[in-house]
Amino acid sequence: MSVPLAIEYESVCSLPEHRLAAGLSEDEVRVFLDGIVAIARPTETHFLWRPRLRDPADEMVLEAAVNGRADAIVTFNRRDFGDVPAKFGVAIWSPSEALSRIRR
Repeated sequence: MSVPLAIEYESVCSLPEHRLAAGLSEDEVRVFLDGIVAIARPTETHFLWRPRLRDPADEMVLEAAVNGRADAIVTFNRRDFGDVPAKFGVAIWSPSEALSRIRR
């Protein structure tokens, strides 16, 4: 987790439409985000790989994954990442796929 990525998560998760979809209050979103940041491994961005992706907002996700040597990016948004993460040895998993792998 990089600092810019944590700030982006906070921004997106705090949007009223996302809170409504998740059924969470502002306080519950803060608790959720605090939990994510607490378990995340800090990652420094040594190299910027931009631009590589269709959606500029996804670039910091890719950079954190590559610089942090992540095995995978877990997302509902596979299409915007395309095959770019694979070029860096990073897989793209859906949330259900990630949960299946964790349970094994």
